[in-house]
Formats: sequence, C-alpha cells, structure tokens
Amino acid sequence: MAYLPKWLTFLKGKEVIIANAIIAILTIGGQQLFSFFTFSCPCHVGQNLIYGLAFLGVPALILLIVGYALNNQTWRLVTGKRSPLQQESTRNHLLQCKLTCFVLCSITGRALVAPVTWLAVTLINGSFYVCAMSEYVSMYYYGGSPNITASEHGKILAAFPCRQLVPPELSKARDEVILLLRYQSQVAGWFLIAVVAITVFLSYCLGSCFSPLSFLHFRYWTKYVHNEQELFDEAMDQHSRLYATQHVRKFFGFAPGSENVEEIRIPSLREWQAISGLAFLKLVDEEHYDYSLLHDWALKDSVNGKYMKIDETRT
Repeated sequence: MAYLPKWLTFLKGKEVIIANAIIAILTIGGQQLFSFFTFSCPCHVGQNLIYGLAFLGVPALILLIVGYALNNQTWRLVTGKRSPLQQESTRNHLLQCKLTCFVLCSITGRALVAPVTWLAVTLINGSFYVCAMSEYVSMYYYGGSPNITASEHGKILAAFPCRQLVPPELSKARDEVILLLRYQSQVAGWFLIAVVAITVFLSYCLGSCFSPLSFLHFRYWTKYVHNEQELFDEAMDQHSRLYATQHVRKFFGFAPGSENVEEIRIPSLREWQAISGLAFLKLVDEEHYDYSLLHDWALKDSVNGKYMKIDETRT
C-alpha cells in the first residue's frame, strides 16, 4: 500500500497513453468478435472484393469519425472564434495557422488510434484480405489448366475462401493460394504497424526539437492545462447550478435543498405555458444569451403571483 501513491502519480501523468492503449485493446476485441460473428465471404466473382474491402475499410472509417466526434478539441476548433481583443493584439496570422495545424494534427493522431489498430489487426488476421483478393491470384502458378476460360478461372479462384466449394483436385492449389494471400496480408499489417510507430516517434522528436519549451517546462505546461481544465469544469458546473437555482427559486418560490421553507409559489397557467416547449438559444444582446425558456421568463417577468404557506398544505 505504501507504493500506491507512486503508481497513481505515474498513471496520472500518462492519461493519453493509457487512453490510447484502452482504445486499442477494445478495438482488437471488437474486431475479433466482429470477424467471428458477422464475416462470411460470399465466394462469388465480383462480390469478394467489395465484401472484403467493406469489412476492412468501413469500420475503420466509422472509428475515425467517432474518434473526431468524441474529441472535445474538435468542437473547440470548429466552433472557436477569436475575440476582438485577440484580433487587435495578435497580428501574426502565420502563428495562428501553425497553432491550428498543431491542434488538427493532435486531434487526428488521437482519432487514428482505433482505425489504425483495426486495419493492422485485420491485416494480420488475413481473413478479409484473402476474401477480397482471392480471385486476382494467378492460377497458373498452382497447376491450373491452361484450357479454362477467364470466367471459369475467376469462378474457381473466387471459391477458394470457402473450402466446401473447392473440388478435391484443387485442394492443394487452394491451400497454397490461401497461404500466399495470408503472407501478403500479414506483411502489409506489420508494415503498417512499423510505419505508424516510426511516424509517431519522429513526430515526437521533431515536436520536441522545434518546441520553444524545455522538457520540464513542457511537462509543467501540460499539467497546468490539465489542472486548469479540471478546475474550470468544476467551477462551470457550480456556476451553472447556482445560476439555474436563482431561476428555479423565482418560479417555485424556493430552491431544491432549502431548509425551513415557509411558503411556495403557485405558477399560473400562462407561466407554465411560457416555460413549456422547445428551448433554443435566444440572443439578448451582443454578448448574452437566454439558455432556456425558464431563463427567458425569469429575466423578463417580475416576481409576483400566488403564494401558499407550507402549513396550509400539511393536513
């Protein structure tokens, strides 16, 4: 137990690495389940390639989009606008472009973890690649008859991923073709892993070389940003709760959690109708919004209406 704080401190500084590892593990498990329960090669000319590439590429594309969507920096980059004060004080547009590119690369790097893992594991497994590329292997290297037509040649090769559809005399040729395709797929998978690993390593090296911060200063900056975000989220939650409490108190005459409530307010039918319905942001002036219908009602209407003593409700 004495070493627990050290482990917690170590893990606290590695949130990004731990998150990426968890995403990769979940992707690997999902790929195995996905392949086992849903993948079944059609073994038909013209369909194998589409089917195999769909299982190989579409999940990776979906994971990439989800990776972008779940990253808060994406929405900050999309919806972020510079304030007039920043436009007056910041004249270096090149620096702004560099910052945008840096954030975009950081978002893309995080979003690529799951799809790259999917592609690498799928290629190493080889099933999707074998299905997609089986009909494009030259049959003549495996004892195929030169008298067969091109269409028959394609039909024979397209059936190779399905053992039960292959004639007994072509079983050996089928095994050799499957081994060749698995070899190509696994080499492509390991090559992808090597390229990604080298790219990530070089990116970190180049980022460190061109960074204006020293190693310790960079660590301090990352911890500061992390702690600032945590504190800001806590303050934002408390601020919004206190702000909403004022509006709820005005509508009902008391706030949730209040002790010794002596009277409550009875809202009128018009007031119930005013706060019901779909709520949209409403621009009040150049710098403020109404966040809900209750917010809009609380800022416009004065405090009046019918009140009831608590004692009258206790019968």
